[in-house]
Amino acid sequence: MIEQVSSHQSNNNNTGGEMYHTAFLTGMGTSAGLIIAIGAQNAYLLTQSVRRNHYVTIAVICAIFDVLFISVGVAGVGTFLNGSPLLMKIAAWGGASFLFFYGLMSFRSAFRKNTMNLLEQTDDSLKKVIVTTLAVTVLNPHVYIDTIVLMGGISAQFESYNRLMFAIGACLSSVIWFYLLAVAGTKLQGIFRKPVTWKLLDGSVGTVMWLIGLSLII
Repeated sequence: MIEQVSSHQSNNNNTGGEMYHTAFLTGMGTSAGLIIAIGAQNAYLLTQSVRRNHYVTIAVICAIFDVLFISVGVAGVGTFLNGSPLLMKIAAWGGASFLFFYGLMSFRSAFRKNTMNLLEQTDDSLKKVIVTTLAVTVLNPHVYIDTIVLMGGISAQFESYNRLMFAIGACLSSVIWFYLLAVAGTKLQGIFRKPVTWKLLDGSVGTVMWLIGLSLII
């Protein structure tokens, strides 16, 4: 009898551990799929890191706001949706639809010429860089849609501690990406001038977002 109880508790612990991992990895994957897409933040950070112009400051600001918005979305929207099965279902389908659309846009972008003039040298002051970074972050509606609305809605499928693990995974993914982009931009100037690099990047983003979208409705 004792062995059966111990076995049951062990199975529950294993199941809980698997759920934590699932929530964490889902958060990381969703966040990565959304932020890796070529957008205002990434384009600005990449161009400035190639120029070695206050790129660390830009990366820190982008990461801080992403963590803030993701936390607000998971804590607020996620908690609200969790109390309504109907809203949770709507959020899941809405999130999946948005991911499918976003993925489609990434695939379309992969077949277009998508290059940036990375060799344009500027000598922007720290103040100007901070203001510009805040502008492409706070004034960008996609940032709110991706972090507060979409991430918050997707997190609603998880409960209590699993939702926290989702948020941690999402925030960690964001911080890692902005750090890597800032560092890589200083070393990969030649590569990111080639259209094929952006095509591969956009194609990968589209694949990730479609896979996550499918996971929400299957």
